[in-house]
Amino acid sequence: MSATGIGVGSMLGAGVFVVWGPAANAAGAWLPLAVLIAAGIAAINALSTASLASLHPVAGGAYTYGVRELRGPWGFIAGAGFVTGKTASLAAMGLAIGSYAWKGHAQWVATAVLLAAWVLNAMGVNRTAHVTTLLAVVVTMGLVAIAGASFTAPAASSVSVPDAGVVGVMQAAALVFFAFAGYARLATLGEDVRDPGAIIPRAIAWAIGIVVALYVAIAVVVVRRPGTLALADAEAPLVEAAPAGELWAHAIALLAIGAAGGALVALLAGVGRTAMAMARAGELPRVLAHQNRRDVPVIAEAVAASAAMVLVWWGSLGFALAMSSAAVLVYYAVANAAAIAARRRGAHMRMPLVLSGLGVAACIALAASLEPRALVTAAVVMAVSALVRSAVHSRGGRQQGGS
Repeated sequence: MSATGIGVGSMLGAGVFVVWGPAANAAGAWLPLAVLIAAGIAAINALSTASLASLHPVAGGAYTYGVRELRGPWGFIAGAGFVTGKTASLAAMGLAIGSYAWKGHAQWVATAVLLAAWVLNAMGVNRTAHVTTLLAVVVTMGLVAIAGASFTAPAASSVSVPDAGVVGVMQAAALVFFAFAGYARLATLGEDVRDPGAIIPRAIAWAIGIVVALYVAIAVVVVRRPGTLALADAEAPLVEAAPAGELWAHAIALLAIGAAGGALVALLAGVGRTAMAMARAGELPRVLAHQNRRDVPVIAEAVAASAAMVLVWWGSLGFALAMSSAAVLVYYAVANAAAIAARRRGAHMRMPLVLSGLGVAACIALAASLEPRALVTAAVVMAVSALVRSAVHSRGGRQQGGS
């Protein structure tokens, strides 16, 4: 149950409270279609990830799958994509909390929240799981209440921005995908749950099913009220969707802060474990593999939190969303490719080969539809990671030669 709670809590984070504005601006009246596309790709990715997690029940997610199932640098590319994208996600979640909690001082709030998340994770994964599960239940109930109340309020007189083309719908789907991608957190818990071969696939299935139902409902709600024309410029789209009144505005702000905070705590743990797995394999500096007495990779998580703080002060919420989606879609493209390789070598896989192939193509297409600046920034960060990897390998080779 706690594993499913982590998945739901990770997906019901900042995304559901902030993606609707930029997504509506890209897709217009086709926003519900963009949500369904994102949900379909997320489901394909979840099936591939669940099958691979059963074969490789260890920390690292698609990084581990890429290393074990694919030749060449693909495992590292997946790991770099995950760490880059999720670090941007940490920044986006922090900024979302800051925007709702103290307007005009979002960066300071985000910095404090990132530090607090690191401290909480240092206490151990079990406490993190309980907090995230509780928040998932509260946020789910809150979103259902918002959707129900919205249908009792008058619909907007104008419901659409100008018609979007195929690229616009794809870009919106890529942005909405940010709100689905939290189930990757479960794949990084292979060493932290009992019987991961059974628990992780079941937890992913339940988590993504719950969240898809909620997101489709919310998409229908915001298209009806306030309508995509007003939604495109809304800083708090779910406040606009709900009936007018300060009580609703405050309640939604509290939900947004709680959801983003819970997802941020869980996500930081996932980033730390992926970095730890890469450090163990010699892909990153060995110091990142250090664990405290509770088996938490505190140094890796501290580095991720610090990098997110830099992005908080350097970028914006919309930019962080796009950068995160671009890098994480690369991660899932590698995961689907690893699922294809595993099936071809004869491993028992629940995932049909054609769906994994579709997942690779869809992830690449969605990433390519995003704004060039976000793509370039994500690529630069991943390239710097590759240089660090090269330096680590070179140092290791010199040490072996000296011995």
